[in-house]
Amino acid sequence: MRWPQGWLARWRRPPSSRSRLPWLLPILALGGLVNLAASLYKFTEGWDWGDCYWMVLITLSTLGFSDSHTNVLTAAGRVVTAFLIAGGLVVVQLTIRSLLGLAESGYFRRLRDRRLRRWIKRMNNHVILCGYGRIGREIAEQLNREGVRLLVIETDQASKEAAEERGLPVLLADATLDETLMEAGIQHCRSLVAALSSNAANLYVVLSARGLAPGCRLIARADSEEAARKLRLAGADQVVSPYVAGGRTMAATALRPLAVSFMELLAGSECEVEEFQLSSDPKRLGELQGASLEDLHLRRRSGALVLAVRNPKREVMEGQSLIANPGGHVRLEPGQLLVVMGSQEQLSQLRDLLGDALVDVGGMPA
Repeated sequence: MRWPQGWLARWRRPPSSRSRLPWLLPILALGGLVNLAASLYKFTEGWDWGDCYWMVLITLSTLGFSDSHTNVLTAAGRVVTAFLIAGGLVVVQLTIRSLLGLAESGYFRRLRDRRLRRWIKRMNNHVILCGYGRIGREIAEQLNREGVRLLVIETDQASKEAAEERGLPVLLADATLDETLMEAGIQHCRSLVAALSSNAANLYVVLSARGLAPGCRLIARADSEEAARKLRLAGADQVVSPYVAGGRTMAATALRPLAVSFMELLAGSECEVEEFQLSSDPKRLGELQGASLEDLHLRRRSGALVLAVRNPKREVMEGQSLIANPGGHVRLEPGQLLVVMGSQEQLSQLRDLLGDALVDVGGMPA
């Protein structure tokens, strides 16, 4: 049998030089052989389609067994079987060889990576976690409990596999590079957490993220006070030291165990603590500007409780940074941050009440 000119050469080309779907040709060839042989059995032997395809299967797989009404073939059926054996030796071998070549060349891995990147482009209001070490794993567990969409950026293959075992999407790339953060959706994310093991790497991540997305909420890990100071200068909204945070928690547990237990219970309940950022533009506040909490009746109308009010930077300079447990006389002003506790439904009602006055809800654009 003589093959069409150039056909075998096309099969022997490396996967990268073939079409965008290099697996399509071998699959079509194998499918065509199977359907052609089944059709010939149907024509020559008169079997139903199930028996025809069963005969093709046992012939191509080299099993060779048959049942009562397929063990006797006519002369034409033997010709079809001979054709099927000869064609199977060529087509099946080339199909398997082609698919193995694609696997060895990393085609299927690249296909998964492209699918992941397309999925990442559609992500919105997610949290980007840079680093999946001991701290990063705990952060991921906490965010998963809250039902927050999370994307992990990691350079270590073992850490990537550990995150994927937990069902987390992982971008295997360097988080200190601008193109990596852009690919991770830095301009559409809820916040970014830099939890890399190196202070310098976290500093690079914060600098890059702040330059790419000035409005993004940035949280960074630091191992020293000097590193924390530099991270704040670079633009981090919050800097956390695992050693300082752990020490404070242990001290608080020793002095106020009930309060610490309450916060742990709160984290596992339907009640949430959320942040509502008011616009700095007085026009967006409208009638809300200058109105007191007592006048607005936010608690009665939404059920949510305002725990604290953080004033804008101009008032922070005057020493009025945070008003905890605000009274009814506290008035809403542009740029304030409201810390509110309530269920998701109550927080949603409060969001509707504040309306256009909000520019940020829990780190997400309103």
